[in-house]
Amino acid sequence: MAKQNIFRTFPGTFWVANTMELFERWAWYGFYMVLALYLTGSTDTGALGFTQEQKGNLMGPVTFLLYLLPIITGSIADRYGYKRVLLVAFLVLSSGYFLLGRVKSYWAFYFLFMYLAVGAALFKPIITATVSRTTDDRNSSIGFGIFYMIVNIGAFIGPIVASKLRIISWQWVFNMSAFIILVNFVLLLFFYKDPVKEKSGKPLVESLKLIFRNVATVLSDVRLIVFLLIIVGFWAMYLQLFYTLPVYIDQWMDTRPLYNWLYDLSPAIAAAIGTPSGTIAPEMLTNLDAFYIVLFQIAVSGFVTRFTPLRAMANGILLSSLGIGMMFAFNNPVYLIFSLLLFGLGEMATSPKTQEYVGKIAPEGKTALYMGFSYLPLAGGHIVAGVLSGSVYADIADKPTLLRKLLIDKGIQLPAPGDGLPLSDYYGAAAKALNVAPDRLTAYLWETAQPWKIWVLFTAIGLFTFIALILYNRLVIKPKLG
Repeated sequence: MAKQNIFRTFPGTFWVANTMELFERWAWYGFYMVLALYLTGSTDTGALGFTQEQKGNLMGPVTFLLYLLPIITGSIADRYGYKRVLLVAFLVLSSGYFLLGRVKSYWAFYFLFMYLAVGAALFKPIITATVSRTTDDRNSSIGFGIFYMIVNIGAFIGPIVASKLRIISWQWVFNMSAFIILVNFVLLLFFYKDPVKEKSGKPLVESLKLIFRNVATVLSDVRLIVFLLIIVGFWAMYLQLFYTLPVYIDQWMDTRPLYNWLYDLSPAIAAAIGTPSGTIAPEMLTNLDAFYIVLFQIAVSGFVTRFTPLRAMANGILLSSLGIGMMFAFNNPVYLIFSLLLFGLGEMATSPKTQEYVGKIAPEGKTALYMGFSYLPLAGGHIVAGVLSGSVYADIADKPTLLRKLLIDKGIQLPAPGDGLPLSDYYGAAAKALNVAPDRLTAYLWETAQPWKIWVLFTAIGLFTFIALILYNRLVIKPKLG
């Protein structure tokens, strides 16, 4: 088969599934990339004003459920057909996004976010299973590379649109996500062909019993479970891109010089990327990760075919570990541009290979079930990431927390943010009390509190995962092959 004809080997359902993934990722990442900012932002901007701990406790456990449930929902899809389950998923997702933008209390948001997570969990294993069922040994590496590129086209578009909409109103971010999901109804009803030919006519209780027996079977696969546990480390590191980095940029990086440079280069580009106040929103910078993946994913997928999946993943994790260290070690957004490239190249080598690896070792007839398990490390990663971005970040690098500690050490009493004092007013009052110019407060805290030390923690997690995967390959996989 000539390399130039490889794209013709994918059936129509492969492309429809990828298109639905694009729109679902547009909706999800448009909302999720700005979620940490929405949860912790000052109430006078329309955000919710939660603490870092509340943010971590909300984002971690709920998204953990999202990536844990595919273990069950993947098996349900195998039993009852992908198309039916997708219909339910889109109904839940569209209504969930719409309602989330209309609540303000912590627990109302928590439970609606949980509802949304159920819809996403119904969707996830079906699309990856469709990709797996419509690829084979000839084209699976390129097929999953295309899939991951499509994921990141959606992940790139969503935050750009959301960034502009949140200037008007935060509620428009949620409206956007709800509307985009509705587009998938058209694709599902008129273009998607269910690759599952036979559905079970058994009662639901009997089917659930079979599901749990299948889950027990997968849990007995020690080689798979050890692999999944190791990959939790990669995702715990990677997810700081969403949990922590937007907040870190917002708190510690002055993006005005970068905006001014862009403006001198092209006022039109500066207007498209920047904000009316002459800055660059954090989600625009973190979105470079998705932009790089759209540009380079196919090339990276082709390059890593010369390595075994495990070796490709290990190399990718090492690269991402170096990239994330650079993200948090400096407060200059110019360095961020390069570090996100380094991080993204590692992600391109790692993430598609985890799904490809699990899909290849799945027994016949249990593809969606095993693909559901491929999300288990991501589920565990969200729990760890929630803790790291919550109490750990608050203690090491959260600007309001560090400022409050400094004020207490100096015997200065000020009302805490959230006690009726907006965050911007709190910074102004603190600067006055410390006899520091307001525009110098961030630099003063950067030098005295040293929030950049958090890079050591994130990089250490990645390096530990890299070493564990190398040992897994040498001690578990190679002896078994021998």
